[in-house]
Amino acid sequence: MASSHTVLMRLVASAYSIAQKAGAIVRRVIAEGDLGIVQKTSATDLQTKADRLVQVSICSSLSRKFPKLTIIGEEDLPSGEVDPELIEDGQWEEVLKQPCPSQYRTIKEEDLVVWVDPLDGTKEYTEGLLDNVTVLIGIAYEGKAIAGIINQPYYNYESHEKQMLRGHRSAATAGPDALLGRTIWGVLGLGAFGFQLKEAPVGKHIITTTRSHSNKLVTDCISAMNPDDVLRVGGAGNKIIQLIEGKASAYVFASPGCKKWDTCAPEVILHAVGGKLTDIHGNALQYDKDVKHMNSAGVLATLRNYDYYASRVPESVKSALIP
Repeated sequence: MASSHTVLMRLVASAYSIAQKAGAIVRRVIAEGDLGIVQKTSATDLQTKADRLVQVSICSSLSRKFPKLTIIGEEDLPSGEVDPELIEDGQWEEVLKQPCPSQYRTIKEEDLVVWVDPLDGTKEYTEGLLDNVTVLIGIAYEGKAIAGIINQPYYNYESHEKQMLRGHRSAATAGPDALLGRTIWGVLGLGAFGFQLKEAPVGKHIITTTRSHSNKLVTDCISAMNPDDVLRVGGAGNKIIQLIEGKASAYVFASPGCKKWDTCAPEVILHAVGGKLTDIHGNALQYDKDVKHMNSAGVLATLRNYDYYASRVPESVKSALIP
């Protein structure tokens, strides 16, 4: 019975199913061929039909089940009737099989803040760089990110497409390699699930950073870290996945620009496996409902060797970025 589970684990189980539905919506919008792109503040700050539909789906689905939650989403959308097709009321039973960490067992619904990025990597989505795209649902308590769900709608899409081209028309006939998309989830004190943890090569400094929002501060900061390689990709969720899958050793973004809904869920996944995410000064990010949305002092994140990268942030960069 649902009441035998804690509020937090019921919320995570629901958010998992909701994120999976969101991934399906993201794929459907592209398949239908009309992205419905509008510019928000600039040519690199875009919104698509998928952003709008997914935000309505996530926020409406969560608020129906958990009416006392505070939910903060990226997109500013008018209220109105919600298409029942967008509502997901299921929950992922695998989550409910896990024990709730003791420090979160008595949390009340009204004490939680949910940060939603319906489509992280929108610009890349519009350009067909689909492996950059994620859906992010982060859950915070007392200003700290404690649970997170990341859906990758196009995880495995290249092998999926190859199998489809070979004449397999369904995942059932094409085998497990053809399964499209995945959902990663985690809770602090419990762990993170849905992926294989891997570390970047020892001794290599591989930095992942912004693809479309670079500037002199970003490049100066990265240069000071003597990188062996720099990966320029879209999406905060995507960059954290690169850290936990061993493709990069640090995520460096020495600039304002990313927001709390970009970092809340990814931070949890990273912290749950022993990594660290802070602003460029080393301060923890805060996620209470009244906090400003902008991460104005940037982001520095690693799975291991955080101190190496933190110690190399130039003073000129720190002084330019005010927390």
